[in-house]
Amino acid sequence: MDVLLDNLDLYGPGFLNTVELFLISAVGSLVLGTILAMLRVAPVPVMRAMGTAYVTIVRNTPLTLVFFFFALAFPALGIVTADTFGGSAADFFYTAALFALTLYTAAFVCEVVRAGINTVPVGQAEASRALGLTFGQMLGSVVLPQATRAVVPPMMSTMIALLKNTTIAAGFSVFQAGAISANLAERGENQLIGLLWVAVFFVVLVIPMTLLQRSLEKRWSIAR
Repeated sequence: MDVLLDNLDLYGPGFLNTVELFLISAVGSLVLGTILAMLRVAPVPVMRAMGTAYVTIVRNTPLTLVFFFFALAFPALGIVTADTFGGSAADFFYTAALFALTLYTAAFVCEVVRAGINTVPVGQAEASRALGLTFGQMLGSVVLPQATRAVVPPMMSTMIALLKNTTIAAGFSVFQAGAISANLAERGENQLIGLLWVAVFFVVLVIPMTLLQRSLEKRWSIAR
């Protein structure tokens, strides 16, 4: 407990930055992933090809390389540098981490949503077309609301994986939970105890997500 209390100036900002990274990238990946899923089931071949290409490339690329691309390749190519953020390297790396986490997780969200769409009977789509609904109207009003029930468990697993993936940002100059251990070492603190508190923090965050998943599954299973 002493390690935690004596280093609240590390744990507090570190945990807050982790939650912030997770929430922003979660919202971004859910939006982008849903759009990609719509592309993958679109009736236009070019759209399907675009969605498939994105998912195939990003999903099979290690997340660390995605971080390298945004944090190191962009500045090297002069596309985006710290000067873009008023010379603040911290803001630059934080933004790079957000983009990396969002774009990477979106590929997995896309596949989860697409799998959910495939669970909806084909007759639903055919009936929608018979009523004169456009492709977008069919997905938004008929298919996606039904698919949501099926995607809750795998989507929550994807979000939990995203939460744990935020620790990779520590290797790219972003101060969050994954960087606490290195700072404790500089202070001569017990790193093992320090890492145990980090683990407890992640467990505390994951448990409510798991309970929410079970609650939604139970509610929607009754609705069926």
